[in-house]
Amino acid sequence: MAGGDEPRVRLRQAVLVAAELEPVAGALQEAVGLGEPFRDPGVGEFGLVNTVFALGDCFIEVVSPTRAGTAAGRYLERHGGDGGYMAIFDLEDLEGARVRAHEDGVRVVWQIDLPDISGTHLHPADMRGAIVSLDRSSPYGSWRWGGPEWTGRTGAGAAGRMAGITVAVADPAAVAARWGHVLAVPVDAGFVLRLDGSEVRFERAASERDEGLVEIALELPHELPGGASTLELGGVRLRGVSAAG
Repeated sequence: MAGGDEPRVRLRQAVLVAAELEPVAGALQEAVGLGEPFRDPGVGEFGLVNTVFALGDCFIEVVSPTRAGTAAGRYLERHGGDGGYMAIFDLEDLEGARVRAHEDGVRVVWQIDLPDISGTHLHPADMRGAIVSLDRSSPYGSWRWGGPEWTGRTGAGAAGRMAGITVAVADPAAVAARWGHVLAVPVDAGFVLRLDGSEVRFERAASERDEGLVEIALELPHELPGGASTLELGGVRLRGVSAAG
């Protein structure tokens, strides 16, 4: 439990959507120093192909549509290209989060309950900024979506840590409050949700077209290519942070 009492809430996976999977996945793998990805045949249900990279005990996924009429394809059209698409949280109190989402009138677009993991995708028009997925791993720390090495047990990812994400929305205060209420996480000054081991920041988007997951903060044992503090890749910023920040 976070703080000894509160149920843990962790950011476990950030998802990018790309018109072409392999160029973005390959550039991400090289830039961050990731291992070989897991390719989940289950995302075919959504008309997608994907790669899932483990970083520490969290994950960065790239998805790409394979047919017309997918939610991912509509995102690409609406936003005019690749970008941040989804944030997946690992919650000990999943049932409480599901109840709070329902109380807030948030629609569920997909839900599953398996022995080792449960997932609930919330409608991005209601949550704003990204598809939010409420998940619960069992045992806590395992992660079926990361592949067989993580199914019902913990695996080993590349060296480093996903320190947080930034989401751009038209109304940061309202959206931060909605996400914070559903996740049962207080909103700090500056519209920041402090989670177990990471954070979610909200910033103002120039327009609805610009809304989305716009940045992933990474704590890495090496610099980003060229020694840059940030790198634009797949429609998002990758930002290197120190162990303190």
